[in-house]
Amino acid sequence: MKSNISSKEEALLDEAATAGTLRKAAIYTRLSGPGWLQGALTLGGGSLAGALYLGILFGPHMLWLQPLAMICGVVMLSAITYVTLSTGERPFALIMKRVSPFLAWAWLIATVLANMVFCLPQFSLATAALQQNIAPDAAGGLSPYLIGAVIFIVCAVIVGSYNRGGMGVKLFETILKVMVGLILISFLGVAALVLSQGVFDFSSILRGHIPSLSYFNNPTPAFQEVIARTGENSEVWTGIVTADHAGIMIAAFGTAVGINMTFLLPYSMMKRRWGKRHRGMAIFDLALGLIIPFFIATGCLVISSASQFHGQTADVLDADGQPLPAMEGSYHAAIAPLIEELQASGRAGSPEEAEALITPEDRDVAAMLSRRDVAQLASALEPLTGEFFAQKIFGFGVMAMAVSSIIMLMLINGFAATEAFGRPDDRRLHLIGALMPGVLGFFNPVIWTGASRAALAIPAATIAGALIPIAYFTFLLLMNSRSALGGELPTGGRRIYWNTIMLIATSLVSFGAIWVTYQRTGSSNTYEVVIAWAMLGSMAALFILGLAGFFRNNRVAG
Repeated sequence: MKSNISSKEEALLDEAATAGTLRKAAIYTRLSGPGWLQGALTLGGGSLAGALYLGILFGPHMLWLQPLAMICGVVMLSAITYVTLSTGERPFALIMKRVSPFLAWAWLIATVLANMVFCLPQFSLATAALQQNIAPDAAGGLSPYLIGAVIFIVCAVIVGSYNRGGMGVKLFETILKVMVGLILISFLGVAALVLSQGVFDFSSILRGHIPSLSYFNNPTPAFQEVIARTGENSEVWTGIVTADHAGIMIAAFGTAVGINMTFLLPYSMMKRRWGKRHRGMAIFDLALGLIIPFFIATGCLVISSASQFHGQTADVLDADGQPLPAMEGSYHAAIAPLIEELQASGRAGSPEEAEALITPEDRDVAAMLSRRDVAQLASALEPLTGEFFAQKIFGFGVMAMAVSSIIMLMLINGFAATEAFGRPDDRRLHLIGALMPGVLGFFNPVIWTGASRAALAIPAATIAGALIPIAYFTFLLLMNSRSALGGELPTGGRRIYWNTIMLIATSLVSFGAIWVTYQRTGSSNTYEVVIAWAMLGSMAALFILGLAGFFRNNRVAG
C-alpha cells in the first residue's frame, strides 16, 4: 500500500510536524476519521447494556471498569495501527504469511459471525427507541418490518457512499461523526440533569473512577444492607449477587473493544491511504474519535442508570410486594436462583414450597437485581428530567447508537468478504458482504426472539468472546516479527515498552474471556456446554499453532 494522499493533506502533515501542540491538534482533528468509525461501532447495544447493568448492580462504584477495558483495547488498536501503517500490507494476508493461516482465518470468521449476529439486536434497539421514546404516537403502530426496511435502506446508502471512495469516504466519516456527537449530547444532557438533582455528589463520581476489585466478590453497601435482612438466606443471596457481579463485570469489559473492531481499524486506515507519516496522527485519531466519546457516553449511562435503579425496588414491585406486569420476567429470572437453592438444600421439595418460604426481604433483593432496559430507564428519568429529555433526547441518543453500529457492522462485513476471497478492491463484493448483516437484521422480529435469540446469542457471544484474545495475541506476535516489520521492528526500550503494555492488555482480556467461557461449561444447557468446551480447546490450539507459525516464519526470515 502506498500512501497516496492529496498534496493538501501532505502540506498539513508537514505543518503539523513542526507546529505547536494546539495547532497540531487542530490539524489532526481536521484529518481524523478512522478513530470516529471505531467510536461509532463501540457505542452500540453492547456498551449500552453493559453501562446500564453496571449502574443497576454497582451504582457509581464501577465507573472505572469500562474505561480500563477501553485502555486495554486501545493498546492493541495502537499496535494494529503501527503494524498496518509501517508495513503497508493488508493484515489478513500479513498474518497468513508471517504468523499462521489458522489465526488469520479464526480472526476473519469470528469477525463475520459477530457482525451477522450482533446486527440483529441493533435493529431491535433502533425500532424500540423510535416506537417507545422518539415517536410513540406516530410510530407505535407501524410494522417493525417497515421500520427495519427504512433503517436498512438508509444504512445501505451510507455504506454505499463509503464504497465509492474519495469524497464518499469523507461524507461517510462526517455522518458517523455527527451520530457520535448526537450520542454524546443526548447522554451528557441527561446525566447533567440527573446530577443537578443531587442524587450523587461529585466526590462519589470521582471515587467511582478509582479501580477497585472489592466488589468482584462482595455486594455493594446498598445490597449488603438489604441482604442482611434476609436472615437465613443472606449467605445464598451473597453468592447469587456476587456471581451476577462477576458476569456483568467481565461482559462489560469485553464489549468495550470487540473482535470486529480489530478488523475494522486497519482497513479503514488503508481506505484513507494512510502510511508511515500518519502513525502519530492515528493515535490522536483514536483518542479523539474513540476514547473520549466512549468515556463520556458510558460514564453518563452508568450515572443515569445508577441514580434510578441501584438499590431501588419501587419500579419492580407494587405496594403488595408483587412484581409489576412489565417486570415479571426480569423479576422471576432474578428470584429463580434462590428457589433452586432452596430446593437443592432440602428446605423445599418443590418450586411452590420454595415460593412459600420467600420473604418480603428476599423479594426486595430480587427486585434490586432485576434487569431493566432502555425504555424503563427513560421512563424512570422523567420525574427528574422531564418527558422531553427523558424520552426524546435520550431516544435520539439510543437511535444514533443503534444505527451507527449497524452501519459499521455492515462496513466491516464488506471488508471481511473482500479479504476472504482475496479481492480487496472489488466494490461489488464489498457491497454484497456489507448487505448480509443488514438483510439478517431486517428479519430480527422473527429471528431475534425467544428460543431463536438464545440459540444465536450463545454461540456468537461464546465464539466471538473467546477469540478476542486470539486477535490480541496475533498482533502481539506481529509486533515482534522481524519478517513482517523488517527495519520498523521496535528495538531497545521501545520494544520493552510495547511488549509490556501489550502483554498486560492481552493477559487481562484473556483472563476475562477464559473465565466467562469456563463459566458456561457449568450451564444446564448441553448445547452451551459443548460450545464452551470447544472454544476453550480452540483457544489452546490456536495459541499453540500461532506460536509454532510465528517461530517458523521468523526463523526462515533469518
